[in-house]
Amino acid sequence: MTRTAQLFAIAALAIPGQLAAQAYQCRAPNIASVPQISSDSRPRNLPVTGYTMALSWSPEFCKPRQDSRSHKVQCSGDNGRFGLVVHGLWPQSANGSWPQWCRAPGVLTPQELRRNMCMMPSARLAARQWAKHGSCMVKKPETYFKVTRILWDSYRIPDYDRISREDDLTAGRIRKAFADANPSVSASAVGVKLNSRGWLQELRICYGKRFRPTRCDDRRFGARDGVKAKIWRGL
Repeated sequence: MTRTAQLFAIAALAIPGQLAAQAYQCRAPNIASVPQISSDSRPRNLPVTGYTMALSWSPEFCKPRQDSRSHKVQCSGDNGRFGLVVHGLWPQSANGSWPQWCRAPGVLTPQELRRNMCMMPSARLAARQWAKHGSCMVKKPETYFKVTRILWDSYRIPDYDRISREDDLTAGRIRKAFADANPSVSASAVGVKLNSRGWLQELRICYGKRFRPTRCDDRRFGARDGVKAKIWRGL
């Protein structure tokens, strides 16, 4: 079995059943070209020991970017409204490090970018995630995005709009809500990243080498359970 086939099989087996990610009325835009991405640090070829799925909370990201041309697809509302979206699937290595900016022969196409715009609504972000992270996992970008979609499509997304209205909201409540909605994911495998003002910025789902959810290390776990949190609803 090839490395690609192994990744597909392992990711699919990690899913306990056919679940449903959040459904948006997303309209994927036409993509004419692939953004050019330059590395911002040196390549690091390290063994892969696990993975992190980073899910960005779009209303918080878009709060200062609603009129930004470069973030029009995600933030203008013209292509749909988004809650959690995929920031990236990141390979991890031992001792808190990670591989990055590896050389891979696969070429990212506009068609592949468009295929994933409702999951990751930024062509530049998707191109960067492939160049920086995906290239250290597989040889072809379509493989990287397919594995990412397998995981993404497996999630049930809690009603964070409703949860945002609860009194005394904490990072632990945000974490537990995701774990309760996804029984295969324990709360210890859900990282919660708050920004400097205490607003939800990102969830990070931690996986082992065979895509089984695993306890996050301190860096990925983020805010402790008792830390007060807020969720911007985009209103």
